[in-house]
Amino acid sequence: MTKSEVKTKATEVSVADFIAAVPDARRRKEAAVIDAMHRRVTGLAPKMWGPSIIGYGSYDYVYDSGRSGTMCRAGFSPRKAATTLYLMGNYCNRQDEADALFARLGKYKAGTSCLYVNKLADVDLEVLERLVALSWDVMNERYPG
Repeated sequence: MTKSEVKTKATEVSVADFIAAVPDARRRKEAAVIDAMHRRVTGLAPKMWGPSIIGYGSYDYVYDSGRSGTMCRAGFSPRKAATTLYLMGNYCNRQDEADALFARLGKYKAGTSCLYVNKLADVDLEVLERLVALSWDVMNERYPG
């Protein structure tokens, strides 16, 4: 692997086996809930991306630097510290809609395109699903095809 080669790629590892092997029982149960949510929103079965990301769909990107790659359009990872959901992060012309949903979501932390949830009981699941759907829609608008 070259220094600039993307490390996170789709694998043939079983998503069901990965979820079943999540050590924490609550995280394991929550992973099943979030998987079902993503399946409803995307209409797709997931694949493992790298060792720990459960991803749905894919898209090709090219940065201004010329670096390019392929990544899942939507996904999550049931990590030890918090479950991480990978969202668009830039909602383009739908930022007001995203802001309104985040205001109603509940307890979370966020990075540029990561949403960290300690436990699903801390958030409104309907709002979370709407955020996943909004991110999915914006990804499909920005990266058609």
